[in-house]
Amino acid sequence: MKNLLIYFTFFSLIVFSQEKTTINIEKKIELFYNHSLTQGKSYDWLAHLSNQIGGRLSGSLNAERAVNWGKEELEALGLDKVWLEPVMVPKWVRGNFEYASIETTPGTIINVPICALGGSVATPANGIKAEVVEVDSFESLKNLGRENIEGKIVFYNRPMNPKLINTFLAYSQAVNQRHTGAQEAIKYGALAVIVRSMNLKNDDYPHTGSMSYGKTKLSKRIPAAAISTNGANLLSSMLKLNPKLRFFIKQNCKNYPDVLSYNVIGQINGAEFPDKIILVGGHLDSWDLGDGAHDDGAGIVQSMEVLNQFISLGIKPRHTIRVVLFMNEENGLKGARKYADNAIKNNEHHYFALESDAGGFTPRGFTFDAPDSIYSKILSWKKYFKPYMINYFGKGGGGADVGPLKKTGTVLAGLRPDAQRYFDYHHAASDTFEAINKRELEIGAATMTSLIYLVDVFGL
Repeated sequence: MKNLLIYFTFFSLIVFSQEKTTINIEKKIELFYNHSLTQGKSYDWLAHLSNQIGGRLSGSLNAERAVNWGKEELEALGLDKVWLEPVMVPKWVRGNFEYASIETTPGTIINVPICALGGSVATPANGIKAEVVEVDSFESLKNLGRENIEGKIVFYNRPMNPKLINTFLAYSQAVNQRHTGAQEAIKYGALAVIVRSMNLKNDDYPHTGSMSYGKTKLSKRIPAAAISTNGANLLSSMLKLNPKLRFFIKQNCKNYPDVLSYNVIGQINGAEFPDKIILVGGHLDSWDLGDGAHDDGAGIVQSMEVLNQFISLGIKPRHTIRVVLFMNEENGLKGARKYADNAIKNNEHHYFALESDAGGFTPRGFTFDAPDSIYSKILSWKKYFKPYMINYFGKGGGGADVGPLKKTGTVLAGLRPDAQRYFDYHHAASDTFEAINKRELEIGAATMTSLIYLVDVFGL
């Protein structure tokens, strides 16, 4: 009887301790949301980054200004260490804005919105005017053959699939025509390529993005541009009426040799496990058409806010918490690769890495790239997010910038906001600070802080 009483007493103490721990964690997470929504810095940071600096294409003056701004703001937080990590990045310049028109008969033209794809070569000074061949895949291109394509402009017009609720999946199924379209069209003697914008909305904003010529010689490369979804719909319908119409395109973009830039890094040293690094980050560069507020200014300021909350609320982490503002995600991923290479060279132990690069919309949850044993443990934390209507924990990638750390065995995670509107703004002139909702941005920052805190407290 005495032993039984001891057992029940011990068991009760364990249950009480677990309940107390749960209550303490819940209160701490509530504090993160309250602080982010009332005293957080993310929205003001993003206002400056977007409105005072603007688009931050790798190798540009604005990218350099953003690096200096990021370093100064992290130093102002009073972190244990802030530094710049050198990295060579591509330098591509758009030049004057592009011009395009549809010519149905000599002298009868309709202007349509286009923008050069990142890395494209320019047209001749007088532009290119030629007949158009519309295709929806590389297979269609192959079936047409050189005899039907040579001397013409190839028009890739495969839309993102509107039936897919996962808009990132819809994007991944369509983006190869943007990335590799010129490389494929060159094989058949095309003069240029026009690609339907990666956008689920019908509007007049062309969406840029990276493209590649592969191993094509410089002398063989052809101009590549995106056309707005409204423009693509118009061109497609007009081609059905008049397959012999001609399309005019003019752009004077240029590629330059790589230039020096930097990843911006800051950290709070861990009290118990200083050699185990919990990383949070996004990419500091953006395309040049808008000001990169959603892609990825939001991820940058949310990541910075994680460390701001630890500092402001006096929380000393067990592990080292590091923020990385990666350079050159958009057109090369040079910053992420350099960071991972240096981490391996310096024998750094990256324990966990969380990325925010899906816009500043209402957070829905996270995806995780982790072994089943660790993923199961992470799933037990869902209860802490239930009061905030954050309920999606799924298997998936962490993000492009933390991806290179996978080879080190790092557990990767990505913040997953509601993505239904993301591609309305992605890589377009409409990606501006005015498209940001303050409350959604701040809830995202608190959600990231909460996950980082749970990893730090419970371990993996």
